[in-house]
This record gives sequence, structure tokens and C-alpha cells, in this order.
Amino acid sequence: MKVIDLINNNNSGKPLFTFELLPPVKGHSIEKLYNSIDPLIEFNPAYINITYHQAEIMQVTQNDGSVINKLIRKRPGTVAIAAAIQNKYTIPVVSHLICGGTNKDETEDTLIDLNFLGVKNILALRGDSKRSAEFIPEKNGYSNASELVEQIVKMNNGEYLTKEIFDMIKTDFCIGVAGYPEIHKEALDMQSDLEFLKMKVEKGADYIVTQMFFDNKDYFNFVKACRDIGITVPIIPGIKPISAINDINLLEPTFKIHLPEELVSEVKKCKTNKEARVVGVEWAIMQSKELAEAGVPGLHYYTLGMSRNIKKIAKAIF
Repeated sequence: MKVIDLINNNNSGKPLFTFELLPPVKGHSIEKLYNSIDPLIEFNPAYINITYHQAEIMQVTQNDGSVINKLIRKRPGTVAIAAAIQNKYTIPVVSHLICGGTNKDETEDTLIDLNFLGVKNILALRGDSKRSAEFIPEKNGYSNASELVEQIVKMNNGEYLTKEIFDMIKTDFCIGVAGYPEIHKEALDMQSDLEFLKMKVEKGADYIVTQMFFDNKDYFNFVKACRDIGITVPIIPGIKPISAINDINLLEPTFKIHLPEELVSEVKKCKTNKEARVVGVEWAIMQSKELAEAGVPGLHYYTLGMSRNIKKIAKAIF
């Protein structure tokens, strides 16, 4: 089932419960992924997201001791993993698709494979830059998520890149896009960021899922700003519980978000990461309860491969 239909047909009085997973590192077993999913099945997840990762530049030491930069894709297999999860659990999977590291033809082929495998939900993202602060598209690739959305919509209308082949089938993808309650880290200002988001929706996005935030006011203000500018699609809040003491040092500069002083203060009192995870769970439960009471369409959790803390949150909310 498509995400937008799950949202529109939800009459439970509760938000949908969903979460995001990372593919296994190259050479590792998918069983580790299943072990993260299994504890959360009892809470009836509406769908599961699986992320997509382009190749990364890594430093590799040679036999002679010299160090070279090598392009390595650490987490391949996204398409196969999406299909495997959907087949094993009979739960819809949202496959992330990015502009970075791929060209238009490769993107089309990936979409064709996903369609063959019955994966009908896509989260269309630009992806982060791998070389510098500036995003550099691949040759014959896309510069932004709006262009990626446009390609998916064209395929939904039966229009493919190869014009010489006739009678192409229409795909039926549901398209999600990302929104940033505290502004995208590369945006000039919030207004321009909202305009880019509106463009993604106008191109054909069905819903928005937000970047993580730790103050619900940021989400509520973001939703109001979206509505004021004419964005009417569902906006799903994304929640990431603090999982380590060092999160308070890493998250703000990495994602250009702010952590409430009360949360930072509580984490600083912790002597171990285990204690920090307890604080993170309690804060996420507080956030989730308030968001659920406000009638959000869903609560989407960023697990980073750790489901124990998500299970504790889900038990308190769902």
C-alpha cells in the first residue's frame, strides 16, 4: 500500500508508527537488520524506511605504508533489502533515492527494479555532498530533489528517458520528500527553503517527512509556515532520540539544528551512554505524546540501527 493511502485511511485516532533503518555495511548479513525490526513489529509499523548511500571517499593504507583516497560504497543493496523486508514482513517499505552519486539513466533503472519488486514508495532526496560544502551532481545527473520527483512523476505517467521504446507501462510510485523545520543547512534563509519545498510538492510529492528536531515548537511553526505558503500535503515529524553523551556535541553542527538547553543539561549530568539513552528516550516520549495529541499524521523515528530505545518509546505511545 502507498504511504499517502495509509495516512488518508488512518481512522485509529493515533498517528502512524514508522521508523527508518540503515542497510547493512558491505559484506554483513541482513539478519542484523531483521533483529532491529523484530522487536518493533508488535507496534504494527505502517511502513519502514530504508536509506540509500552513495560511495564515500575513504583513506586506505597501502602495503608500502602510503595512504590513498579510494571511493568505496559502504552500504550497497538498498533495492534488494527493501524488497526482502517487504516480502518477509508484508509491511510497505519506503526506499530512499538520492541524486548524489548517480545519473538519470541509473536512477530510472533503479526505479524500474523497485517497480518490478513491488516497492511502490520512494523518499526522493538530493543527498549530501561527498567532496565539499557544495553539492556537485553527477554528469547527466540531478542537481536537486525537485528534478528527481519530476522524473518519478513522469514514469508514473508512462514517460521514460528512452523515447524509442513504445507502450511503456505507467508506474505507481508514492513520493515523499524531506522538510527542514530549522532550515536546510545550505539554505540562504527559511523563506527560500520553503519555496524549494513547495516546488517539490508542486512537482508531485505526496507528503513530507521532517528532519529531526528536539523542540516541538520548531515543528509546529514549520507546519504553519508551510500552510501559509500553500503547502497542503501531510507533514510527518521525524524524531531521533539521543543515544550517546556526545550527541549533544555532534548533532547541532552536523545537522544545523538546536538542542533545547534543558535537554543538554540533562545529558551533561550523565556519566555513561546508557544513562544518556534513558534521557533520550524520556525526551522522545515527551515529544511524541505532545505531537500525537496535536493530531500529527504519523511519528517517524530515526533508529540508526538501534531499536531498543525505539521500542521503549513505542511502548509508551502506541
